[in-house]
Amino acid sequence: MFETDQATLLGRDRNLLWHPYGSLREGAKFAVTGASGPRVQLRGPLQSNDTTDTSIDVLDGMSSWWAKVHGYRHPEIDAALHTQIDAFSHVMFGGLTHEPAIELAERLVDITPPGLDHVFLADSGSVSIEVALKLALQYQLSHGRDRGKFLALRGAYHGDTTGAMAVCDPIGGMHSDFAPLLAENIFAPQPPLPDAPDTELDQWCLQMQNLVDQHATELAGIIVEPVLQGAGGMRTYDPRVLVMLRRLATEIDAIFIADEIATGFGRTGTAFACEQAGVVPDVMCVGKALTGGYLSMAALLCDSVVADVISESRFAALMHGPTFMANPLACAAANASLGLLFGDGESSWQSAVPRLSMGLQHGLAPAQDLPGVQDVNVTGAIGVITLNRAVDVELTTRIAAQAGVWLRPFRNNIYTMPPYICTPAQIAQITQAMVQATQAHQL
Repeated sequence: MFETDQATLLGRDRNLLWHPYGSLREGAKFAVTGASGPRVQLRGPLQSNDTTDTSIDVLDGMSSWWAKVHGYRHPEIDAALHTQIDAFSHVMFGGLTHEPAIELAERLVDITPPGLDHVFLADSGSVSIEVALKLALQYQLSHGRDRGKFLALRGAYHGDTTGAMAVCDPIGGMHSDFAPLLAENIFAPQPPLPDAPDTELDQWCLQMQNLVDQHATELAGIIVEPVLQGAGGMRTYDPRVLVMLRRLATEIDAIFIADEIATGFGRTGTAFACEQAGVVPDVMCVGKALTGGYLSMAALLCDSVVADVISESRFAALMHGPTFMANPLACAAANASLGLLFGDGESSWQSAVPRLSMGLQHGLAPAQDLPGVQDVNVTGAIGVITLNRAVDVELTTRIAAQAGVWLRPFRNNIYTMPPYICTPAQIAQITQAMVQATQAHQL
């Protein structure tokens, strides 16, 4: 099934396939030969200047970019997919429906904050953001308003598609070179950290009030990653910020959009990060862990006020319709994943996240005193070591792999979002690898 000579496989990859934000000339560092539970089997050189084909078994400290919360080859999700593929693997959603999609929508309405009663199933997280932005515009147009801008935060990241890029940080983000493609939006300063003095929060709230007052007639919506800004820098902030943003959106009748794609399903310590502030958005986007990382799928949920305006307008419909919308296989995986996440077993987020959080706090504590460390932060099942300079990605990846852990740092962050199924010993191994990689930056 797999090519035995992984060096040849890596050579075939190089200059053929682009990898996320990676050089075409360099290609991949390792080839995957298998995966099970929280572990991935890799083949490739452990040293940057080595051509030795080495087999290593590593803990996936990234949950395959935050999605594989149940690990690999989970028997319940595997079984759900086998059952569904024996019935039908895909059917168009235009004019048709099916039980996996209906069951998934019912589950999502049940587990999300009350009032989010209507569901749009999208292809990916970025696409769900696109749909949310279009929905906000439709809402304003339905009221006869010419509002086409969004208020977003500096440090924000909402995806790589065009509309999503336009609400990402326009200067410090990854998309600053694409300004000619992007709509112009309004950006607020990054919100205060959780331990900032109240005076700093008060000052920030005053800035926000002034900004919204200035642009009230332009804003279709306000969009935010609740509590944690993820790919924009792994930065947590005071949950009271969400209370302010919710109030401002209500005051000007703008759609308040919560991007819970990375923060949802327990990752930050509550089922959804918005719950830490006691606020309910008009629109919520979820993804990543939704299918347990098996297939690409995301969902948008909105309240009845928004849905009724759209439904009774000249549009009647939410104007988006992907070819693979509500793919039955993805729906089946999502239903199985949500059953695990919100069940009573060890895979539930309620059981797993406190355990992981405790292990991360204990394991990352030694990094606090290392030279060059700017901050160590644990939020729910997220652990971050922030350096005072850019991380050496290749060095970190190699040191971690030698310690039996897969990490993928970025900017000045060495971080982990481990699978929920990790044991205390496995969390200790992941955090030890992170500390070792941090120490290697001092050499």
